[in-house]
Amino acid sequence: MTTTYLARLAARTAATGTVLCLGVDPDPAALPAGFPATLAGVERFARLIVEAAIPFAAAVKPNLAFFEAHGAEGVAALERLRALVPSDVPFVADAKRGDIGTTAARQATALFDILGADAVTVNPYLGEEAIQPLLERRDRYAYVLCRTSNPGAAELQGLQVAEDPESDRPAEPLYARVARLASTWGPGDTVGLVVGATAPAELAAIREVAPTLGLLVPGVGAQGGEIAPVLAAGPATAGLAGAGIGGGLLVNVSRGVARAALDAPAAGASADPGERIAAAAREWAAMLAVLR
Repeated sequence: MTTTYLARLAARTAATGTVLCLGVDPDPAALPAGFPATLAGVERFARLIVEAAIPFAAAVKPNLAFFEAHGAEGVAALERLRALVPSDVPFVADAKRGDIGTTAARQATALFDILGADAVTVNPYLGEEAIQPLLERRDRYAYVLCRTSNPGAAELQGLQVAEDPESDRPAEPLYARVARLASTWGPGDTVGLVVGATAPAELAAIREVAPTLGLLVPGVGAQGGEIAPVLAAGPATAGLAGAGIGGGLLVNVSRGVARAALDAPAAGASADPGERIAAAAREWAAMLAVLR
């Protein structure tokens, strides 16, 4: 029987005791001293982040744009980074894909078969059929953008959608309708949601609408989201087969870990950037701990 993504995530969460997702967003304008603002510097820093922090993370999530911006060589660097991640650590490709017809199928091939991603982020704006190829593999996972963490998220995601009596759907914000629909998509246990920690009330409401879906939660730390509401409402409350410990929750931290290599070391702290990254990841893992 094929091992599901949720089962692999649960095993890793149990092994680490945390729901920390290590975000890897290496900006050439924000590299430590001694790292050139080139692809070589970006890859070197990304590698340092992964090697130093991965022992403390339940999953790794690179943002593909930070590699694709460097063209074919950047994609090759991303593939080398993927090879660094052990097979027992879920690899989430933050790609925000979704398109019609055969395009989505080719995106699934690129992300799942070529890059080897265990999960991807997808955009639901074109509807279920446009992301179906990214939802249908029982050993992979797709996190549907639902209520994102950026300041302008409410501009569209907060729009009110009319009641639909034929399908028994109430009048509700668009993000709630997305959550409600996503709960019915895919063959089962292949679909989750992206919900930002910067919108705790919406996160709680989404969990009520979609109690069975795994959540990927960005926005803690640098964006100002708080941990406590996420740990309270984030884990699935019902019916998430194979989710196990952690309830299918992942909480992404990118700058909160990477920044440790940029800031001047505190008194008594190591001057080695890798050791500072490891220390920051350890602290975040402890703050995002789950019961063993």
